[in-house]
Amino acid sequence: MPASAPAQPIKLVIWDLDDTFWRGTLSEGSVEALAENLQLVRDTAARGLVHTIVSKNDFAPAEARLRELGIWELFVFARISWQPKGPIIKELLSQMQLRAANALFLDDNPANRAEAQFYNPELRVADPTELPQLVPLLRASGQPDPTLARLAQYKLLERQQQARTQYDDNLAFLRDAQVQVEFREGPAAVLPDLGRLEELINRSNQLNFTKRRVTLPELEASLRDPTRRWGTVRVHDRFGDYGLVGIYCLNEAENRLEQLVFSCRILHLGIEQFTYAHLGFPVLAVQGDVATELNQTEKPDWITVQAASAATETPAVVATPTGQQLRVLLKGGCDLGQLTPFLQAFDLDVAEEFNFNNEHQIPVHLEHTLLLRATREWPAAEQQRLAAALPFLGREAFDTRLWEPGYDVLVYSPLMDYTQPLYCERATGRRVPFGAYQDITAEPPAALAARYAQRRFQGMSEGFLQRFAREFEHEGPISPAEFQQNLQWLRAQVPAHVPIFLLSGAEIDVPGSGETGARQRHELMNQALAEFVASAENCFLLDVRAFVQTPADVTNNLRHYHRRHYRALAQQLAQAIGAWQGQGLGHSPWADLKARAVGLLPAKLRGLLGR
Repeated sequence: MPASAPAQPIKLVIWDLDDTFWRGTLSEGSVEALAENLQLVRDTAARGLVHTIVSKNDFAPAEARLRELGIWELFVFARISWQPKGPIIKELLSQMQLRAANALFLDDNPANRAEAQFYNPELRVADPTELPQLVPLLRASGQPDPTLARLAQYKLLERQQQARTQYDDNLAFLRDAQVQVEFREGPAAVLPDLGRLEELINRSNQLNFTKRRVTLPELEASLRDPTRRWGTVRVHDRFGDYGLVGIYCLNEAENRLEQLVFSCRILHLGIEQFTYAHLGFPVLAVQGDVATELNQTEKPDWITVQAASAATETPAVVATPTGQQLRVLLKGGCDLGQLTPFLQAFDLDVAEEFNFNNEHQIPVHLEHTLLLRATREWPAAEQQRLAAALPFLGREAFDTRLWEPGYDVLVYSPLMDYTQPLYCERATGRRVPFGAYQDITAEPPAALAARYAQRRFQGMSEGFLQRFAREFEHEGPISPAEFQQNLQWLRAQVPAHVPIFLLSGAEIDVPGSGETGARQRHELMNQALAEFVASAENCFLLDVRAFVQTPADVTNNLRHYHRRHYRALAQQLAQAIGAWQGQGLGHSPWADLKARAVGLLPAKLRGLLGR
């Protein structure tokens, strides 16, 4: 194939092995691994690309060699045999439920490439010598998928397809598959999956019956509309958990479906027809081509409904003794402290870990994901050295309660990743965040030191700033991809049974804040956050954009909201925690009224009452 950019995105790479994936012929002796191909598979799998093998070889030695290279687990549906490749690829694409136009076949033999295209006319083919030109395209394809969630879904599909071949009767296979569906309805149940909903609606085609694309604000508004019945569909069977695979929106006044969308990974299980029947066969105007034709009579009897409280994907809840409150840890900026009195109106025990003034009287934010990783990954001596050398860190910079037992729910605001630039120590490569939307190494040290002195910061002298500019290089803000990697790391550090509720950022312009480009940065990072939450286990999105929408909703910058919005955020969080644990939280209207009243008092009096 020519190395020009294709019209359709590449979702699947099909590799030949001999003189393509590696150098040499396996059946004739040893082969030489190509490090660039190994790395390409690893990197693109982490962006959701799927890799498979169609190679003329004996299966066992090929698998053994790929296992030696530590790469076997990143391939699915491998077809290693001495059969013609064209028919194999056609069958492979059918089983993987992918179109040939979204696949790329790499093979050094032109006869194999020609045969593959004869059986699959839309298939992209290329000689391995073209790979250097194709690599940028492949690396830019897909979306960040650091948890390899897409690969896991194809492994599940592979298990299902392997089992299907053991049955002569497809209906018998479906009955033995033990297909179970869970429906979740209502804003409290659906809002935590907002990012996944937006992705399915706007990217799915094969099983998108309505094809009504939406923006995130439109979706949020519709989810809160009482005249519309929104729901999500989750599926699992004896082969595994497919996760959230479907969405519907029923206009109840008109009994008309406005959204009916499914992931193609549940194709041929009957989920679409079952959902349509579950909703009572409402009016549905199918738009465009779809892979399944629905009817108004059938309800597949091999599918059963599973109660939400017992669902496979519902996160495990730590059982708390009768009368014992769930313990919630708030980690983020000190403005989150305004959540606490409203949260305490619910049956929750709230602890806080916010920014504070260090021994140099500098307000320090220690919630940046890079600093969280440093608390566990940097040697203690390095932590102490940098804490002593950099006054904007301070001696408590690497202290956190995150790694201690004792909380049941984590609420985390990652807005410092949105805000702070990074500085890299030239001698060691250690990186630290500081400031907001500025490069302190590019400013005149004397003028900058004078401004810090006016704020009574200690240690930020002209001499220190000169030394800092020599020893550290400004890198700019963390990339969305690294941000997602760090969130995945955080998910792995926090016990799996503890849910993490992550706060998004507002997306508005704040005149006079002095933070140029803040809204655009928030838009970029919110997208990365939504992608992470959509693929991560036991993580949920708290989206402030539903009620922080104009400059009048914030104070001095787009991270500080007016107090009434913290009450709304606390209520949204309490509802989400209740949905997570399978029952609503107890609530005291009197405590809520007291919190609202205290919020109207001057700051000094609020502080006294809060002691």
